[in-house]
Amino acid sequence: MQEFVTPIEVRWSDLDPNVHVRHSVYYDWGALCRIRFLNEHGLSTATMQQLQIGPILFREECIFKREIRLGDPVTINVELVKSRKDYSRWTFRHTMMKNPGTLAAILTVDGAWIDIAKRKLANPYEVVAATFEAMPRAEDFQWTE
Repeated sequence: MQEFVTPIEVRWSDLDPNVHVRHSVYYDWGALCRIRFLNEHGLSTATMQQLQIGPILFREECIFKREIRLGDPVTINVELVKSRKDYSRWTFRHTMMKNPGTLAAILTVDGAWIDIAKRKLANPYEVVAATFEAMPRAEDFQWTE
């Protein structure tokens, strides 16, 4: 599976008083990359609404390695680290790089699918499986129970 990389433009509003990227922006970039991947691979927000499902997050953790400043070229990727075989529960990892070759942060997200009408965890539909099959796998990818 091909790597999925999203280029990021650091905006003035992304900065904190220390003139580097605010911690919460890294989480926003992760969401941007994940949703962009899902959308480009057949699982748009319109499709999720039609199926009455949506992704939910149980945990988000970011490890900050190097600060990012205004003007730094930044990219973020997404890869599947763990998943149940039916893709009902999963872990994504985002690696954020700056100035090609410098690791800036690693964001890890654990999530699942929710049935929006029932407000309960759901097993995903075939379109979810097809989308997740297209997602790049981490080198340390593993199936879970």
